[in-house]
Amino acid sequence: MKELQRDLGLPSVLAISIGAMIGSGIFILPALALGIAGPAVILAYALAGLLVVPAALSKSEMATAMPEAGGTYIYIERGMGPLLGTIAGVGTWFSLSFKGALALVGGVPYLLLLFDLPLKPVALGLAALLILVNVVGAKQTGRLQVAIVVVMLAALGWFAAGSAPSVQSANYADFFADGIGGLLAATGLVFVSYAGVTKVASVAEEVENPGRNIPLGILGSLAFTTLLYVGIVAVLVGVTEPGTVAGSLTPVAVAAEATLGRAGVVAVILAAILALVSTANAGILSSSRYPFAMSRDSLAPPSLSAISERFGTPVASITLTGAVLLVLIAFVPILEIAKLASAFQIMVFGLVNLTVVAFRNGSVEYDPEFTSPLYPWMQVAGVLTGLVLLTQMGTVALVGAALITVGSVVWYVLYVRPRVSREGVATDAIRRQVGRDALTEVESARAENAHEVLVALTKNVDEDRERSLVALAADLVRHDDGRVVAVRFEEIPDQAPLTEEATVQSSSDISFEARMEALSTEFDVEVEADEIVSHDTKHAVVNFADGRGVDTIVAEHEPLRLRSRLLGDPIDWVVRHAPCDVLLVDNLGYDRPGHVVLSGEGGPYPPLAVNVAEAVAAANDGSISLWYPAGPGSTDQRRRTMDDYRAELSGMLSVPVRADSLRTDGGQPSRPDLLVRRGADDRLRNALFDERPVFPSPGCTTVTVYPHESRRPRLARRLLERLTF
Repeated sequence: MKELQRDLGLPSVLAISIGAMIGSGIFILPALALGIAGPAVILAYALAGLLVVPAALSKSEMATAMPEAGGTYIYIERGMGPLLGTIAGVGTWFSLSFKGALALVGGVPYLLLLFDLPLKPVALGLAALLILVNVVGAKQTGRLQVAIVVVMLAALGWFAAGSAPSVQSANYADFFADGIGGLLAATGLVFVSYAGVTKVASVAEEVENPGRNIPLGILGSLAFTTLLYVGIVAVLVGVTEPGTVAGSLTPVAVAAEATLGRAGVVAVILAAILALVSTANAGILSSSRYPFAMSRDSLAPPSLSAISERFGTPVASITLTGAVLLVLIAFVPILEIAKLASAFQIMVFGLVNLTVVAFRNGSVEYDPEFTSPLYPWMQVAGVLTGLVLLTQMGTVALVGAALITVGSVVWYVLYVRPRVSREGVATDAIRRQVGRDALTEVESARAENAHEVLVALTKNVDEDRERSLVALAADLVRHDDGRVVAVRFEEIPDQAPLTEEATVQSSSDISFEARMEALSTEFDVEVEADEIVSHDTKHAVVNFADGRGVDTIVAEHEPLRLRSRLLGDPIDWVVRHAPCDVLLVDNLGYDRPGHVVLSGEGGPYPPLAVNVAEAVAAANDGSISLWYPAGPGSTDQRRRTMDDYRAELSGMLSVPVRADSLRTDGGQPSRPDLLVRRGADDRLRNALFDERPVFPSPGCTTVTVYPHESRRPRLARRLLERLTF
């Protein structure tokens, strides 16, 4: 491979960034923003420039860490994963398309000051011409870009210097007449004016001394352009009568005519047309590369990355982008185009800030030459202020952003996920943090062993199953010399009164107590027997557990018929209302289990499950196997993180531990004696479907753990566990 020569110095970097920013932000948006905020539009430009700083710093840092990988989409996809990469790619594509449409719809009125032509047909004709130019491969050279920047700055400088003496202070009266809401709405609208500030990152591979020149170029051009915008808008407001510019399609030309005459208008028209056509062309060029790049990463159909043999350009990608551009010009009002462009730019800049956090906390090699100051507060501020601005963008912008975001997610689920198995740095960083939190909880929970366990016998079970439940409970309390309370719960119909006759012990009850006394001697654990009669077994179990203050309830949980699933099983009700932990046992026998399995499915191993598995293994001089699914889509990064997590967990336990990777379609290494797993969170789902392990049937007794509600992870935490583990 040939290497690119790093020959772009600081002046070139500044020219690229400034040229990418100056356009619609000064020639079109001031009039639209004036109609929203009045004279406070001056402050809106300054505030928008300030709010771009976090994204500028974040992009500068990533560009110096990965100078060979250009483009916002690349950073976000690598840092945040294919899902957010898809959203960012589609969002940036639309944002640049909106910006291109805005440049044409807003630039043509300046041309029409010289020629009497219809606006939209001319804008559509120019768009079609630029699309054709991009298809056949012609592109502006660096010299042309520099020339355009020079002409723009010269014309704008002449306008500002020549018009400043005509400024009338009375035009700034009622500066905040539209309040803070108007200021924020105008700030959100003009935010897109600074969208090009980070464009230089896409050519970072060609910048000499990138650790110095990229951040200086980005921040220097941002400071210069912000001052230029504020100065020109301040002059524009000061030299025109209030209300004469607001809503105008050619605000700078109107102001120039008032102060510089016909020559000033011609200079402004020339600069505006050059700038806006250049912006539109650059918008088509750069936005069409997003479907192209996404296609190469398998996030879009392969046809979008196909290069035409005749023209040497991605014709399909350019054609698709051009079609969107033409639709926007034809059907969307200019104000809504501007709002949509800004809304998507705000979203993308927010993702840029989050991506830096992901890279810094991830496990991949990340060594930027420049690091953002005030990390992570700078990035947090960028995300939060962006969210505030989005709320002020109006219904059309918010609905448009929401629809395209939802559409991107649907596209990811239906098209991308079956084809792409990689994940972003953020996913691994979150997974590692979730794992660390889970290990901390396991460490804390190890000191909370069960001292008294209630064995709730709610069905007529044979003596072997009865013995299995008591043996399990005995193993749980043995370490702390605890107690097992075995209770037979008998339910009589509501119409039958609870008389003294119902409390008389039967021969079966006496036999039960004798068996419990024998088990107490056999297991060397105190076993207390009792019988309770009630009209409602589930309430009786909960009331007894609450009154005795037991630590854990152990009960059988058999497969349910459909009627029981729909109407509810008493034991499921006990799980939801118990004042303590609940262990539901699929009882296939329990005889000194030496091989205990912890099943990892849908998240890290729960502390209660770890405690139960360790207590049983320790009581029977056994060992623990950590089962976890290993699907074909698992990445190397995920496997390394999971191995680290299980190694740390193994080091915390007092019994021998090994990790076993299992495919979910069969092939467990050996049949265990006992399997311990997490209980389902969703009670409705659990009522409709029996929650079974994702692994094949282990062929042994399974204990499903349900920690007390106070120790269950919150919904957000469980979602993170599901998504990352």
